[in-house]
Amino acid sequence: MEEERERAFWELVRGRRSVRRYGSRPVADEVVEKLLEAAHWAPSAHNRQPWRFVVVESEAGRDRLAAAMAERWQADLLADGAEAEVAARRAAISRERITGAPVVIVPCLDLAALDRYPDGQRQQAEWQMGVQSVALACQNLLLAAHHYGLVACWMCAPVFCVPLVQEVLELPEWWQPQGLLTIGYAPDDALRSKARDPLETRVMRR
Repeated sequence: MEEERERAFWELVRGRRSVRRYGSRPVADEVVEKLLEAAHWAPSAHNRQPWRFVVVESEAGRDRLAAAMAERWQADLLADGAEAEVAARRAAISRERITGAPVVIVPCLDLAALDRYPDGQRQQAEWQMGVQSVALACQNLLLAAHHYGLVACWMCAPVFCVPLVQEVLELPEWWQPQGLLTIGYAPDDALRSKARDPLETRVMRR
């Protein structure tokens, strides 16, 4: 029994990977609820549970969000000096990754859930703890997705255009988008597994 639990744990951790393409099979609402429930059980600073999840349920909503973000990114790429063809192609790929996902969830940090301090240094630390709390919840969600036979990808693009995402999704101004999760079932072709660098290159002991 202990060996089985050990095997199951490491299969969950090592088996999860970022996948950006999905099959056409829909994800049942009850499965999405289980993913959100797993996220909601994550640890958080002061137990504030500052995560807020926006489930973009409609195809039209995903299209609007993807189009707006792609347009902004294309403009940023052009401003950075990218060739027009390259900027258009990269923006189109980003748009397809969002519109091709059966489930899109935008995790947000609720700034109203954070403590208030009179000095900027502690307030910055409080904000950072909130961001970390949302990230922990997202990791729970991604592991749950793998457990239920789904694949997913965490996209960071919304942090580059927070006001735009807030506007498109009609979010409260104190809900700060922290990323975008695309979720679905794997496509028919096999998933590629990427190796990790040796652990000792990432650890310092004192």
